[in-house]
Amino acid sequence: MPDVTPAIAVVVATNGARPIRLRWLLNALEEQDLDPGEFEVVIGHDSADPAVVSLLRDHPLARRGTLRAVSLEPTGPAAKRNAAWRAARAPVIAFTDDDVRPPAGWLRAALAAHRAHPDAIVQGQTQPDPGELEIYQRAPHARTQQIVPPDVMAQTCNILYPRAMLEAAGGFDASYPDAAGEDVDLALRCRAAGAAYVAAPEVLTYHAVETGVWTRLRGTWRWQHLALLVRRHPELRREMHCGGLVWKPGHARAAGVVAAALLARAAAVAAAALTLPYLASTGLRYGRGPRAVVRTATELPGRVLVDAVELAAMVRGSIRHRTLLL
Repeated sequence: MPDVTPAIAVVVATNGARPIRLRWLLNALEEQDLDPGEFEVVIGHDSADPAVVSLLRDHPLARRGTLRAVSLEPTGPAAKRNAAWRAARAPVIAFTDDDVRPPAGWLRAALAAHRAHPDAIVQGQTQPDPGELEIYQRAPHARTQQIVPPDVMAQTCNILYPRAMLEAAGGFDASYPDAAGEDVDLALRCRAAGAAYVAAPEVLTYHAVETGVWTRLRGTWRWQHLALLVRRHPELRREMHCGGLVWKPGHARAAGVVAAALLARAAAVAAAALTLPYLASTGLRYGRGPRAVVRTATELPGRVLVDAVELAAMVRGSIRHRTLLL
């Protein structure tokens, strides 16, 4: 039987830190309603965890020849994705993440969208996993992805590139050491070279829900590298706030809180004036009922902490990459 080149490749970068999520992703890909011969899955990873290695070796997708793993020395997500897409055979690459669980029609819709726009970057829609929606609505400090395309950040949880475009661009820039900016950098370089950027909301996938303030804090320091991104792509400042100097409005308000803490002993009135905008911006996030008010209030200290750490990361990045972004 002749070897048939797949029509589309799913490419994922993982460090193996979420083995259960990774298994759920692979299970969802096994359940795709696209003909098995039409797609392949290539995972770029640097995990030495025996559970992850055995998962990538023994999953049913691997046993039928659909899944291959590319093992690397410890490295960032850009290098993992580059190694994986280069190992793929298909002419179109669908990037997704190891905390995503696509519905059965995802790849079929993705392939149709690519065929309708064969020379374009195509971004699909990402919404919270329906199986975890109640967690998102009720758990403290819940976080997920909600992306209605086309999003300027061109997130790799659900985006398609023609392989030829990736080859012409040289793939992801591995000088981005973490998952913070390498995806939008690639998209902006391809668009600058003339590629169209097309929205395909029908290419729908579902993103995991994470909860807890410590979970949020673990990934916060990586955002310092957004300063490198805007230094290389200053046009992104049009998408920012406060004249392009602030990534999130909450960072400007958090800076006010930090200043208030420094002024507290010397000028209580000035400190209050700087703190009030931050408190006002929190609003009643979950409604006006008693339970909603309590939930908003109990999350406030954690929100202050997350914003403060993010702000510190942005200051660190501004110094490291020699351009101001808060």
